[in-house]
Amino acid sequence: MPPRLAGRDMVSIMNEALKLQVGHKVLEVGAGSGWHASTVAEIVAPSNIPREKWGHVYTIEIIPRLAEFAKRNVEKAGYGDRVTVICGDGSEGYPPQAPYDRILVTAAAPYVPPTLKQQLKTGGIMVIPVGAVGFFQTLLRITKVNDETLEEDLGGVAFVPLVGKHGHKL
Repeated sequence: MPPRLAGRDMVSIMNEALKLQVGHKVLEVGAGSGWHASTVAEIVAPSNIPREKWGHVYTIEIIPRLAEFAKRNVEKAGYGDRVTVICGDGSEGYPPQAPYDRILVTAAAPYVPPTLKQQLKTGGIMVIPVGAVGFFQTLLRITKVNDETLEEDLGGVAFVPLVGKHGHKL
């Protein structure tokens, strides 16, 4: 199946597929510009409710310059209190804050990293593009039920490759 959408439309599709709710703790793998993490923060930690009900977004970026760029953008947009930007290998997740209600991966993995499955709460949802470098990847929604995971194919997509321990070898 050929790729369907990109950019803002894909952010909306992924956010909807995650079934985000106020109070969720979310891990985003691939911070990019910080924009996607900020849209998630607006859903899980809206500024019009008390802070004690807020969720939080942890976004991890492997490229140091991009992580710094994302951090500046998140702070400028007013989400610095709801989004934490980390520089590191997102293919290994971010164990210090695990488990997560939701995990969002914004780069195509060759397979679903087991470390991310482990960091997902029971009942949690992960959305991740999986496939070869280039086009014709599949967007998967993974739901953790007890010690098992259920996979749903959400259609064809095209993302940059995930790099790191559980990423593509470029």
